[in-house]
Amino acid sequence: MDESKAARPLAVVTGASSGIGYHLALCAAEHGYDLVGAADTPLADAVLDFQSLGATVQAVQCDLATTDGVLHLAQAIGEREVDALMANAGHGLSGSFLAQDFGEVLHVINTNITGTVHLVQQVGRGMVARGHGRILITGSIAGFQPGSFHAVYNGSKAFIDSFSLALRNELRG
Repeated sequence: MDESKAARPLAVVTGASSGIGYHLALCAAEHGYDLVGAADTPLADAVLDFQSLGATVQAVQCDLATTDGVLHLAQAIGEREVDALMANAGHGLSGSFLAQDFGEVLHVINTNITGTVHLVQQVGRGMVARGHGRILITGSIAGFQPGSFHAVYNGSKAFIDSFSLALRNELRG
């Protein structure tokens, strides 16, 4: 049997160190995927959990709010075929918008929107070229409602929800 055919499929999961991303990575490992797990916090404990399920795991610590962080993750993926991208990295910011530090506001926008869109484009192009792959982008119900004292988070999720639906339509068929 051809070795490439025997290899496990590869899933890339962002935000894999905790929360929803951690659980998405667990599900992928349970379903036979090897993983590239990315987060802006250490992944050592999560990696052990994923490996216990039989996955080969590459941990990538990077800040996906930056172009350098996205490119670092793309470089770690290299030429490997990504079968599933689970773009989950994101965070919120609470409090009155006018009282928030703009640097923190920008970090939320760059993580939740810019980094996600950049990574989806980087990985998605390879999927389209091969005619194979799946993309899951973690949106939020928060994107469908105004978010007093969470204006930036809810606004960023509104963008992601809309972007995801538009991308799905573009890739249909």
